[in-house]
Amino acid sequence: MRPKERALTALARRVPDRVPVNYLSNPGIDARLKRHFGLAAGDSDGLLRALGVDFRTVGVPYVGPRLHPVLPGRQVDPQWGIRTRWVEHESGGYLDYCDFPLRDATLEQIEAWPMPSPDDFDYSKIAEECRRHADYCVCLYAFPDIINSTGMIRTMEQTLVDLISDDAAGLAFIDRKLKVTLEVARRALEAAGGGAAKGGIDVLWLAEDLGSQIAPMISLELFRKHIRPRHQPFVDLARRFGAVAIEHTCGSSSWAYDDFIEMGINAVDTLQPEAANMSPAYLKRQFGHALAFHGCISTAGPLANGTVDDVVRDVRQTLDVMMPEGGYCLAPTHCMQDNTPTENAVAMYEAARRWGINAILS
Repeated sequence: MRPKERALTALARRVPDRVPVNYLSNPGIDARLKRHFGLAAGDSDGLLRALGVDFRTVGVPYVGPRLHPVLPGRQVDPQWGIRTRWVEHESGGYLDYCDFPLRDATLEQIEAWPMPSPDDFDYSKIAEECRRHADYCVCLYAFPDIINSTGMIRTMEQTLVDLISDDAAGLAFIDRKLKVTLEVARRALEAAGGGAAKGGIDVLWLAEDLGSQIAPMISLELFRKHIRPRHQPFVDLARRFGAVAIEHTCGSSSWAYDDFIEMGINAVDTLQPEAANMSPAYLKRQFGHALAFHGCISTAGPLANGTVDDVVRDVRQTLDVMMPEGGYCLAPTHCMQDNTPTENAVAMYEAARRWGINAILS
């Protein structure tokens, strides 16, 4: 199968010729993998080809004015005003959210906070990108991401309080941001020519982190009140354009999957196996009749902390559970972290190529 056909077959819960694979990583391990394969530092597409990745991502760059000023010692997102600072660690470093400029903002301040217009994005090249990646499963990220992205600018604590207390300021920020995000996604799908059947965007990738490692972050009641109705337009948009709707959910989030099915979501992503009620066997048994799965290879498990043999064993065990009857795409549960040994990352993809086929045929 071509990579596009392979991925779309799996996402339709049918059996492809082999397991489709995807790739996410932090800069440190990404650079090491490129050196391992003898690639130039900027050759990201070459790395995807070397790993046999079946997916490609397209986007619409922001080309509007800087809406939020540069600040010393901070990286300030020009569109939304989210602030980060660089934090070193033993494996490299990461950008950590800080300052939280809308933490105590009033409704009036939220309404006055500069936000981009859908007109401020460049849609002119997305159809060409889709054609360039015509052999691959083409994905567009359109993250509603209510809890996370609001927490980045208002603090996680205040965001959860906003949802529980129906805080007018917090909900206003959420709705203003989602209005822009939804319209940008609509225009991108339209500019790309539609969904898979028309050679455009195959997957609309949504996101909402709903759990910690041990439990849900919010109640099902609160999810149905504030999260589900705000995600539904994105799912409806994907269906209108003939694209697959995938929902990225970190942590213990399977408690919401029955609602996902009712909403028309096709597949779920991340699937951290160490989180409560997220083991591959549980997910396949409970939801495999209606959802496809993408992820399951923990970035905090053998991939980061084990040997090559441990990684191969983990991949094989996951395939044995998730591959029967189709509906599975193998990927790390999130970005591979900089503490991931290069040989472990390579072993994951080699094991998927070798044992992915065997898992189908057995």
